[in-house]
Amino acid sequence: MPGRSGHSVGPGVDVSLGRMNEPVLARLQHLMTLREEVETLAGLGPWTPAADWCDGDTHLELHLDVPGVHPDSLELLEEGELVTVAGQRPETRRLLRHERPSGTFRRTFTFPEPVIPNTGEASLNGGVLTVKFEKKHPTINVAVQGK
Repeated sequence: MPGRSGHSVGPGVDVSLGRMNEPVLARLQHLMTLREEVETLAGLGPWTPAADWCDGDTHLELHLDVPGVHPDSLELLEEGELVTVAGQRPETRRLLRHERPSGTFRRTFTFPEPVIPNTGEASLNGGVLTVKFEKKHPTINVAVQGK
């Protein structure tokens, strides 16, 4: 017996596209709400910028991808073996499609090696925040020459 959509299905089965997608869309919305609540509780904010630590011989470099973040919104806090970076990317108004996250972020990192306290120097270039910290024990490259 054909259903309302014209597809042949068993008796009493409604396969109209609008009703078939409603439960899926409701579950998807519920999952998105749960995700936002978990991120808020975890203190991560709506988005988490990607980060890398690099060894610069005499210093460590922390690189964070923060395109669209206004420099005045960035905060850097160093406490013992931890460094916290926070900021905000403004929300775009009148979105037709939404893929890029916006809002506040906060990331806390453990230094991969000991650093000299309060030596962080930050710069923002091309949407990448780079923070350099002086190492307590710099890496020294020794060239060994054969006899």
